[in-house]
Amino acid sequence: MGTAAAFEGEVMRHLDAAYNLARWLTRNDADAEDVVQEAMLRAFRFFGGFRGGDARVWLLTIVRNTFYTQRAQTPAAGAVDEFDEAVHGGTDDDDPQAMLLRAVDAQDLRAALERLPSEFREVLVLRELEECSYKEIASIMNLKIGTVMSRLARARARLECELTPAAGGQA
Repeated sequence: MGTAAAFEGEVMRHLDAAYNLARWLTRNDADAEDVVQEAMLRAFRFFGGFRGGDARVWLLTIVRNTFYTQRAQTPAAGAVDEFDEAVHGGTDDDDPQAMLLRAVDAQDLRAALERLPSEFREVLVLRELEECSYKEIASIMNLKIGTVMSRLARARARLECELTPAAGGQA
């Protein structure tokens, strides 16, 4: 099987996931398309170095790195909120915040996600929309699993505040 055919079989089937992540990172359709295009070029260029494993995780890592590389080269790069990694959450099964995410109106959820800082939005998109495991998120974001858990718990708490009018959200 040639390189192009192997690339198409392994990587191209994850194009929707790549675009979804890029869209949430960039908050803009045109910029997301640019990030995905550049990421796919990089993925194809370095496909010879792909040694198997999960091609989806590999591609999402490239998308994420491409976004942050492009953002760093942009003079008007947005500021990133600081966060405390000492707090981390448990499982998703009985988590009231996860239950809220499942029950909320899609339009309200999209607007609330847009208002979150990028590192919170990113971890939520990977976990809740792309259904990545903690281990996959850790690999994609180059973080420790504990940091992923902490960031996810904090992201869910921030999102809950955004979605609960009594808690000061705008929903």
